[in-house]
Amino acid sequence: MLKHRIYIYILFFTFATTLFAQNTQDSLAPLTPAQQEQLLIKTLEDTLTSMVQKYASVGRVRIKKLTPYNKLKKVALTTNETLSYLPLRPENVDSIYGLVTQILQSQYPNYTVSIASDDRELVELIPGIYRKGNKNPIRRFRVSPTSYPLVRNLSQPNKVTNGLQNRHLAVWQSHGRYYNQSGEKWMWQRPVLFQTVEDLHTQSYVLPFLVPMLENAGAVVMLPRERDKQLHEVIVDNDKNTHSSDFKTDNSIWQKGILNGFGHFQLTYTEKQNPFEMGSYLQANTTNDKSKVSETIYTPNIPESGEYAVYVSYKTVPSSTRDARYTIKHAGGETSFTVNQNMGGSTWIYLGHFYFEKGKKGAVSLSNFSSEKDKIVTADAVKIGGGMGNINRKRANQIIKTKVGKGRRRRTVTRVKEYTNYSTSQYPRITEGARYWLQWAGAPDTIYSRTDFQNDYSDDFQSRGFWVNYITGGSSVLPSEKGLGIPIDMAFAFHTDAGIRKNDSIIGTLAIYTVDNSDKKKFYKNNVSRWNAREMTDIIQTQIVDDVRKTFNPDWNRRGLWNRSYSESRVPEVPTMLLEMLSHQNFADMKYGLDPRFRFTVSRAIYKGMLRYISLANEQDYVVQPLPVEAFSTRFVSDSLVELSWQAVEDKLEPTATPDSYIVYTRIDDGGFDNGELVKTTKFTKTITSGKIYSFKVEAINSGGKSFPSEILSIYKANNNKPTVLIINGFNRISGPKAFTQGSNIAGFNTTYDAGVPYLYDISFTGNQNEFRRSKPYISDANPGHGASNTDFEDKEIAGNSFDYPFLHGKAIKAAGHSFVSTSRASVEQGKIKLTDYRIVDLILGKERQIINPLDSSKRDFKVFTPDLRKSIENFAKSGGNLFISGANIVSDLVIANNSTNFERNFIENVLKIKWHADKINNLSKVEIISSPIKHFHKQDFTFHAKPNKDSYFVEAPDVIIPASNKAHKIGEYSESRMSAGIAYKGKYGICALGFPFETIKEEDEREKLMKSILHFFMEGK
Repeated sequence: MLKHRIYIYILFFTFATTLFAQNTQDSLAPLTPAQQEQLLIKTLEDTLTSMVQKYASVGRVRIKKLTPYNKLKKVALTTNETLSYLPLRPENVDSIYGLVTQILQSQYPNYTVSIASDDRELVELIPGIYRKGNKNPIRRFRVSPTSYPLVRNLSQPNKVTNGLQNRHLAVWQSHGRYYNQSGEKWMWQRPVLFQTVEDLHTQSYVLPFLVPMLENAGAVVMLPRERDKQLHEVIVDNDKNTHSSDFKTDNSIWQKGILNGFGHFQLTYTEKQNPFEMGSYLQANTTNDKSKVSETIYTPNIPESGEYAVYVSYKTVPSSTRDARYTIKHAGGETSFTVNQNMGGSTWIYLGHFYFEKGKKGAVSLSNFSSEKDKIVTADAVKIGGGMGNINRKRANQIIKTKVGKGRRRRTVTRVKEYTNYSTSQYPRITEGARYWLQWAGAPDTIYSRTDFQNDYSDDFQSRGFWVNYITGGSSVLPSEKGLGIPIDMAFAFHTDAGIRKNDSIIGTLAIYTVDNSDKKKFYKNNVSRWNAREMTDIIQTQIVDDVRKTFNPDWNRRGLWNRSYSESRVPEVPTMLLEMLSHQNFADMKYGLDPRFRFTVSRAIYKGMLRYISLANEQDYVVQPLPVEAFSTRFVSDSLVELSWQAVEDKLEPTATPDSYIVYTRIDDGGFDNGELVKTTKFTKTITSGKIYSFKVEAINSGGKSFPSEILSIYKANNNKPTVLIINGFNRISGPKAFTQGSNIAGFNTTYDAGVPYLYDISFTGNQNEFRRSKPYISDANPGHGASNTDFEDKEIAGNSFDYPFLHGKAIKAAGHSFVSTSRASVEQGKIKLTDYRIVDLILGKERQIINPLDSSKRDFKVFTPDLRKSIENFAKSGGNLFISGANIVSDLVIANNSTNFERNFIENVLKIKWHADKINNLSKVEIISSPIKHFHKQDFTFHAKPNKDSYFVEAPDVIIPASNKAHKIGEYSESRMSAGIAYKGKYGICALGFPFETIKEEDEREKLMKSILHFFMEGK
């Protein structure tokens, strides 16, 4: 408050000086009362505008009305909406009232003050969560929890009690590919900028991060767009199957229903065609007698091994069961679910993602067993995979009116110009807008086409809000309307904004809610105030900005809390937030936006904000799910017993995010992961069978949910006494592409130098940036100026860091006849795993490369050789060990780094026996293992991934490395340049170093052949 008083004294001095100056200019014409009031208002506006900017970037405060009530000794101040855009708290509201009161003292001494913005007294806009006792001045939007949620995973070993269990959320990523009627073509809704487009960029937050976090907290998440990137789609149905799949049931128990069901009888669908009205479904009475159980079995013919989303559909009828039992047989075992068929009928209901092997090795079964006897269970189609767009669109027919004739015979002739040029997007369905998914998912055309098929752009953004009401209709939340009966708690739309700032400043985060619905009513249809959306929006925006400031940029800009009329937030009959996270047009914002670590942080903040709001509204305690574990390692206790160990990670932003148990998942050979085992400590032992590769991942658990998984470690026991190889997963990096500036006019992303590393995969990359000049203005979406990028990858999935490379290396080691264990680099750096316990070590370094820490420019993240790792390697070399290293930056990371030391450079040459030879060269992808004095390496030619693709991360430019000792020799070279690609050294210890990552070699047999040569050299080489 002292700062505010000093500030006021300065303002008063300025105010008095101005008054004096104006009076002395014309002593015969003193200021009139109107002029005095005008000057007072300007002082108020200037003061408040200056003050509020420290809370958020909200623009100028304007005084719309100043009304004194002299008898009441009160002044009522009405401002524009700017003050309502602030994150209002008791403290800053008190400050605002205090400032205004002091300014008014000269003309209205001892008057009380009221301040209104957006037609509300300022104090009324303080969210209840920030008031004493968390009390809200209005009744909160509360949804009675159901003990039968839409979907429940029965095979999940943990139980969520303080998360989002039994909650149903509507979430979506913005925009998507659409059909432009006037242009008669499919296109994006936003310009392609900085290697992405908003239609895809928002997916890179929502699908890999936000939705899994919400589901890990126990929520059922509904989306109006496809969520599976899998290009294949298999339909198994009682009417017609695709891909020669099989449908089997007992027709004496499962009989055809009397209503319409799903039927897939055509490849594409045009306007008003609803596949959920084209077929039939089956139904059976439920039983709780296991001897009378009957199953409907869906056996898909999977075209290619991989991960697929599984969706089911059914018909909701008056006596539908609340616990229909589905079991998915996949490559990792069987996973069972209950689905509440009282809700969600006649659409696709997502169960989860599962790994399926090619062919008819998997299945989905539906049982008539239920805890509720003599109810009805219905069986309709099962959909596996995301697929390609199958909605056929054309230009809407035009009604043309012309005048003909003369005089009294003049009349209007109407004709229809018909268009028949139908086309599908020919893109993966995951890239398309909501309007097309909703048609495929059985929504009425009144939901997905509000313009009666005249304007797909408008239909797409309008459909999302109406979809929320459609899926909510008939539930306790919206009982007066027809719909799918799903009790949605809240809705959330993820967008990015436009706009450019000079001097590389951040545009930042805007939050939008809508109080007045389309009928100008301020209450939801359950008679709860729509002002609830403001509290929810404030909580989520606050969480985002706070977390980003603490982890990435302390000056991240908070924009306003807008009460604006946008269809997505205006139409839903549940509290809805529209987030504009950052500007996709602003280079400074996109330096963060392309970083998967930033996406994780933002998504976790949104999840935490949602959790806090829903827990507050329903008066429940919450716990935030933990962060992933670290320092993961495996070891043999005996030939048939292995031990896993790890450690929990403290969340410095959230005190409740502490794990109390863990789930360990197991995969055998090339299969999928099982449902996991619950363990209470940070160690786990398991009996294994020799001759099989076992892989493990760990998730941390608490009552709020489960964390993201750890890296994947693998272990294998061979039936021989060859030395066990220790594999170190030293490739932890996920990051955005290299950002650069050159002078004042050139800026962008240099993907040819460093394209970054996605988390698991990227579905938002369109192509490399091609316009780097800041001076190039936006002209149109087709000519967007600075940041314009290529589109050659806009329909493709790009592989990132799978965190599964010990398995890939391990398969090659297995083929060479050796046992192996694996560990994280953190376990080595912390001294938990001793390299000297092993004779051979395989250090995976991938595309590890040091980058500047976003908060502290003196620190580096993802450094290839940290001091602790260097020390472990030096001790291992002294003990006479053998080290295989591969990675794209194993030399360049230290040699060309501005802050590298002589110790680091000496380590490269004196310990690893390699030297830096030349600047990085692009378009190297072919390697020849050549004749050399080391005879253990067999000649071979192979290629590694050097271009973006869906199978493996790629290497933009590998390291060129040469021997640094007369006992070290070149063993391979890049075919395109004849420069050295790898060396081998044998002295008191052994080194084999490759300037490209071993795991990026395309062919498995070539990896096996090379690994056999390396291990043979270590065992026998001199």
